[in-house]
Amino acid sequence: MPLTVLDIANKEFKTSLRGYNQDEVDEFLDEVMRDYEALMRENDELRQNTSGMGEKLEQYRTLEHTLQNTLVVAQGTAEEMKAAARKEAELVVREAEARARELIQKAEADVKRQQEDLERLKRESDQFRARVRSLLESQLALLKEDVRFPAVRETLAVDTSHEPV
Repeated sequence: MPLTVLDIANKEFKTSLRGYNQDEVDEFLDEVMRDYEALMRENDELRQNTSGMGEKLEQYRTLEHTLQNTLVVAQGTAEEMKAAARKEAELVVREAEARARELIQKAEADVKRQQEDLERLKRESDQFRARVRSLLESQLALLKEDVRFPAVRETLAVDTSHEPV
């Protein structure tokens, strides 16, 4: 059992012939008692501080655990966001590629249509020229046969080269 201040204060020593000076022993015991009492108070304060520190330590451990959980959740959320962003980017790229293919197909169809139109216009132009040439040749033939215009017939007989119109 630990020694108390009262134990020190109430301690009595037996006297002997060659014993210690009783006043000196009493003074020393008073000093020991004061120091012991101060140490006891300090010890009590330290115990109270220690228990308070234990509570704070537990709070900090709880906070640390909460922060770790929060960090894990944040990391998970970040990974989910990255995955979602990747998927969205892939979707955007696929849509852009599809749109590009669509535009290319449309442009190719337009080019093909324009080439067909050009070919048609060339055919129509050739047909028109052939009709005009035929008309002009028939008109020339009529003019050559007409007796009323002998000078035209001679001029036409001399110049028989026909250049395309």
